[in-house]
Order: sequence, then structure tokens, then C-alpha cells
Amino acid sequence: MTTTELIFLIGIFLFTSIIGVVTGSNSLITVPAMLEFNFEPANAIATNMFALIFMSIGGTIPFLKGDLLNRKDLPLLSVLTVIGSILGALLVIVIPSKTMPLLISISMIAVLIFSVTNRDKGVEKIEKPSPWAEKIGYALTFGLGIYGGFFSGGYVTTLTAAFVAFLNMTFVEAVAVTKVLNIFSSLIATLIFATQGLVDYKLGIILGITMFFGAMIGAKFALKMSNLWLRRIFIVTVIILAGRNILQWLT
Repeated sequence: MTTTELIFLIGIFLFTSIIGVVTGSNSLITVPAMLEFNFEPANAIATNMFALIFMSIGGTIPFLKGDLLNRKDLPLLSVLTVIGSILGALLVIVIPSKTMPLLISISMIAVLIFSVTNRDKGVEKIEKPSPWAEKIGYALTFGLGIYGGFFSGGYVTTLTAAFVAFLNMTFVEAVAVTKVLNIFSSLIATLIFATQGLVDYKLGIILGITMFFGAMIGAKFALKMSNLWLRRIFIVTVIILAGRNILQWLT
């Protein structure tokens, strides 16, 4: 890789990490960018996953000061994520990856419709979710953890929407919690990819440090925004990404 190509990648990873703290779906941009420089798909996914560990840590730090992470079910959500991520990383060869963009897009659109028709969701703090909604939220945490374990593109975006829709989190709360869970998801997947020698550590550290500081910047901006603005940004992003994924699947 030339110096120019490295600088180009650093720029992409920095930009996506700043924006991606709120929107998620970094990997839908960063992995294809790496493929443009002739990375093998497995190496690109593994190295990107390694860099995401740094991003998730950087994105979590600004949220530690408040009470956004003081949830009683955070340990449960973490365990579900870890187990799902292990299964996802192990099943990467079994699951037909070509169908995933379509499945993620369908999930995004479904939760988007729910969010649009329930305007208070994610904007104002709502009472504890009903038992059935809570169970769906936990099931989605586990199911999406499987997907996040082997690719991660669209994982945080869909997980954020699921938390808002079914666990009654505000958008800023969901953003904070997903950053913590993505640490576990990315770490578990990276460990498994590492055993197969797929991680480019030299490049991963450079891109990871870039994403760490980018995520810190993005998280600080997110804390200053209202839940209404976070909702608007999130919905627009989901529409764009869902459309992009459907077009990718069709072509």
C-alpha cells in the first residue's frame, strides 16, 4: 500500500468514525474502501473489525461521565452480544453473505416504519417497556450480535433502532449502550479472526487510533445534540443505507 492510499484510508476511517457514533454502519463504507485497494475480503473484514474495537472504546469514553450507561440490563445485553458474536464469527463461512444486505435492509425499514409512526420513541423518556417488547429487544440483541460478529455493517444502526423501538431507550441512550456492546462484539470477532491469521495489525492499529479519536469527537457532538436531532439524523441515514443495500443486492 502506497502512502497516498494509506492517507486516503485514514481520511475515510476518520470521517466515518465521527459520523458513525450516531448512525453506525461504518463497515458498509470502510470495508468496500479497503477492497478497492485489493485487500482480500476476509482480511478487510478482520482488520476493520480490529479497528472497530478502538472506535467503540473511543465512542464510549465521553458517555461514562453521565448516567446513560446506568442500566440494570446492561450486563444481560453484554452477555447476549458476546454469545451472538462468537456464533457469528464461527458461522461466517456457513451464512450466505450475499443475502445479508437485503436482510439488514428489511430490518432497517421495518424498525424505521415503527419509529416514524411512533414519534415519541427515542425522543422522550418513556416508561419501562412491556414484557413482550423487552423480550423482543433481548432476542434482537442476540440475533444482531451474530451478524455483528462476522461483518458489523449495519449492526449498530439496526441495534440502535431496536433499542429505541423495543427497550424504550432515548436515542442518546441507545447510542451510548451500542458503543459498549460493540466493544464486546468487535473484540470477540477479532480474537477469532486472529486465530486464522486474517488481521493486518500494523494497518489496523493505524486505522484504529484514527477511529478512536474520531469516535471521541463524534460522541461529544452527540451529547450536545437533542434526541430530536439525533432521531432526524438517524432516520435519514437509515433510509440512505437501506436503499444502498437493496441496490447492492439487486446488482
